[in-house]
Amino acid sequence: MNAGTGYALELKDLRKSFGKTEIIRGINIGIPAGERVGIIGPNGAGKSTLFNLISGRFEPTSGDVLLNGQRLNGKKPFEINRMGLSRSFQITNIFPKLSVFENLRCGVLWSLGYKYTFLKFLADLTDANERANELMQMVKLDKKRDVLAMNLTYAEQRALEIGITIAGGASVILLDEPTAGMSKSETSRFIKLIKDVTVGKTLLTVEHDMGVVFGLADKIAVVVYGELLAYDVPEAVRANQRVQEAYLGSSVADSQAEGST
Repeated sequence: MNAGTGYALELKDLRKSFGKTEIIRGINIGIPAGERVGIIGPNGAGKSTLFNLISGRFEPTSGDVLLNGQRLNGKKPFEINRMGLSRSFQITNIFPKLSVFENLRCGVLWSLGYKYTFLKFLADLTDANERANELMQMVKLDKKRDVLAMNLTYAEQRALEIGITIAGGASVILLDEPTAGMSKSETSRFIKLIKDVTVGKTLLTVEHDMGVVFGLADKIAVVVYGELLAYDVPEAVRANQRVQEAYLGSSVADSQAEGST
């Protein structure tokens, strides 16, 4: 980690324009290792663009993205992943015709040093098989070991994707609307799962469900029209009049009421 800042992830005057339209307008934020940050904002605020800039899918127009003090600008997503940052997507991204176990084993191969070798039988890779089994237990899919991913329920598929996301041992995890499309009971279980599997890791998550954000995050970043309107602990964000006027409105009171029950 960069001894100068102590941040696992840092955005420095980050900007992104498409033609003459500026989407991200000078965001500055520093996230210490192990902190969980929820990113919220209205539709069109720039949340997905921000995630794409951090994970290397977009190149910043100006400014910097630093991972443990190392500049990510210009690096490809797979290079960033190998540096210790992993991301899930809004749309479930798994291998549908592979089993749960096979999906997770694919996720651990590179981090264990196997890379693009075809000289070994996968069944003989004891360390990869053991790690895949550990991940299955972590995401509560050990009873679905040999089930094809396409035959899992939606919530199980999302859990599998979380397992694949953490399989490479990344220290910084980005989750894009992880509970979208889930029922209330599924969402509640999934929040606990996310907390359990990201212990000790730095987490950024984009969510529209305020109950998820306020229940999961140590801090909340509010993005409005490409600018960082607020970045603080959940209680302070709830009480922030500018945030309420710009976005949250009655959702603040609703999430606060849910949190007290």
